[in-house]
Amino acid sequence: MTPGIVKRSKRGIAATALAIALAVLIGVSVASGFYALAGRFGAESRNKTYDIVLDYEETAALAKQSPHDVSWWLGQFKDMKINKAGLAEESLKSLTESDYPVTASVMGVLMKELNWRERLAEDWARAIERHGFDSYDVMVSMGSAEAYDFVARALTERYGADRVLLRPYAEGAGYALIDSDPRMTLYTPKYKEQDSKGGGFIELIDITDSKIMYLSLGLLPEKVKTIQASGMEVIPRTASYDYWNSERYARAVIAGYERFGIKPSYFIVAGESVPGFDDGLGFIEGYLRENGVKTGIIEDTTQLQNIEQHGILELAKDSGYNTVRVFSVWNYIQNRYQYYGYKGAEEIENTLFRAVVERNVRVIYYKPIRELKDLHTYITDVDDYKGMFANLEARLAKHGISLGEASPMEDYRVPFLLKLLMAWGCVAAALLLLQFFFPLAPSARLVLLALGLAASSASFYVMPNSAELVVSLVNALAYACLSVVFITSVAKKRFDMAPYAPGAPGFGLPAAVGAGAVALLGATAIALLGGLMTAAPLSSASYMLEIDIFRGVKAAQLLPILFFVVAYLAYFGFGKNKRKVGRLEFNDIRDLMNTPIKIWMLLMGAVVGAVGMYYIMRTGHEVITASRVEMLFRNDLENLLPARPRTKEFLFAFPAVMLTMYAARRRLRFWTVIFGISGVVGLTSVVNTFMHLRTPLYLGLIRTGFSVAFGIVAGLVALALFDLLYKGYLRMKKAGFFPKASK
Repeated sequence: MTPGIVKRSKRGIAATALAIALAVLIGVSVASGFYALAGRFGAESRNKTYDIVLDYEETAALAKQSPHDVSWWLGQFKDMKINKAGLAEESLKSLTESDYPVTASVMGVLMKELNWRERLAEDWARAIERHGFDSYDVMVSMGSAEAYDFVARALTERYGADRVLLRPYAEGAGYALIDSDPRMTLYTPKYKEQDSKGGGFIELIDITDSKIMYLSLGLLPEKVKTIQASGMEVIPRTASYDYWNSERYARAVIAGYERFGIKPSYFIVAGESVPGFDDGLGFIEGYLRENGVKTGIIEDTTQLQNIEQHGILELAKDSGYNTVRVFSVWNYIQNRYQYYGYKGAEEIENTLFRAVVERNVRVIYYKPIRELKDLHTYITDVDDYKGMFANLEARLAKHGISLGEASPMEDYRVPFLLKLLMAWGCVAAALLLLQFFFPLAPSARLVLLALGLAASSASFYVMPNSAELVVSLVNALAYACLSVVFITSVAKKRFDMAPYAPGAPGFGLPAAVGAGAVALLGATAIALLGGLMTAAPLSSASYMLEIDIFRGVKAAQLLPILFFVVAYLAYFGFGKNKRKVGRLEFNDIRDLMNTPIKIWMLLMGAVVGAVGMYYIMRTGHEVITASRVEMLFRNDLENLLPARPRTKEFLFAFPAVMLTMYAARRRLRFWTVIFGISGVVGLTSVVNTFMHLRTPLYLGLIRTGFSVAFGIVAGLVALALFDLLYKGYLRMKKAGFFPKASK
């Protein structure tokens, strides 16, 4: 045996051994991912109870516009199985704006009024002059002994006598002056005013208010009694702000709860921070832990992540995720009555349904419905509420979700060993992808594998939090790109089949549908595996509650589309110089760069660019939202099916995958590229489905299954239409309808 043959034999053995090693690593990685996902599935399956908390203040406002009082309305909602009411603690602002005999104002505003001192009791005017005051302080007047007792006790218990100057109630008035500073003061935006002395304009800002006005003072006894008399549990809403949020404040807040015998099921705070955040967060943690109170984290108005309140995430994590996600019915949702042309509150119901089913929300903080035509008018027909909540309960029951005490997310965490094995697998998948296009020697690939395994292992010690995100992102990209390779390679095989002749195989419509469906199923299976492997490393409670989120969504959606161009060049080339199929060669890039640019190319590039921009802007609906017709269509699918398939998958991308196979068999290079790029959009969408870690696993699997099934049906229609158009084009061309290009 010659040395050359021996050398090639050794290289072949090394290549085979490396291929086996990559396959083993990927297999172990996938098994580890599935084991992690099984744990997550178990946690999700035990998190199946939601609750509704009714906002008391808005219910009282609803009652004022109806023939019934608030007690009647609370009884009606109680009959709808809502047994908790959220009650905001009073503040100087709420008392001032109500009928309660309390008025308050920041001194910077008060001092602009004429004769403001003369309106004060004489002894109080002298007292504040002696004490001293500035524009940042807040003045409070109380017109009854009861009001004085309520406000004075709250201020001294919560903030201390050193911050408050009091004048007890006498001769029809009681007073308080609260020392504040610029950090608590609210200002107007900068504006310009002409400088009468120097000419020109100067920038000014004015004091408008103070955060002091919004500090919590406690619960009004009469409101608490009204709620408790209706048989409902009070869920206090305490607003806290930094610098006025000590442990003393937190202890006074809890003492206020206990004064009324309140032990809330959920701790849903208002304001910018948790009570006691300045120096007493440990006290609140202890109270919640000892009493089994669930921490409520409120979903943001955009329905992406949660509102950032100082200390709330620490409470969630330190409690072992004895935590529930809260969906607040924001005002723009309240006003969705007769929205999209519905007769009643159907769209509000749809919004609540999606929050619970798709985003792991387990507490709905509910506010009564307002009319869309008049945003301040409440719907006072109780049947609208009864019908909506009954329908919601029935729809959620189909998903095994029942109304009751909200279930917290189980503290499930992916074990370190599983994450490490998944990291090794994503290195192997990336190397497998690399060797499709670049002919590296087995020794070079072995070195790259060793370096990748070492780097991925070390990353979990150097940057443990970022490492799992990197593993997830690499999996998303690697498997999405592998599905692109699959489509491109299958298309190339069809392209290289025997050219058209009477009776040639693969040209009939049934054969095109079959080949397209097989290609779609194979590519979707790879993409689905990528989606699962994207979710697996991050399948912990913090991600399911969206305390932490997946990073790199845009990259995972756009890079595989760009990668299709690379894959196409590797398999099809661009000119006539293609030598090795499945390898990216210098000739491919050179031929592409030397192509003469024609007007139709520029026009097509503009169209593709516009479609791409629209796709980016539509992703996540952050810039462009779905149209009315599309939303109605989605809602109908949502009502008919356990999970709504993604419209861009089954109506656009999946039929495009099938059309790619048709175009390749017909040797239509241009349409192979256009349909191929369109099809990749659907494959990245499958992976993207599982990047939304707040969405339960079963929902993503069902959604993808329906997308594929509907996509094949839509693809059959698309193939029939395109086949008809193409054959018509051929007949017209044969008849000389299209002029021949001059030489």
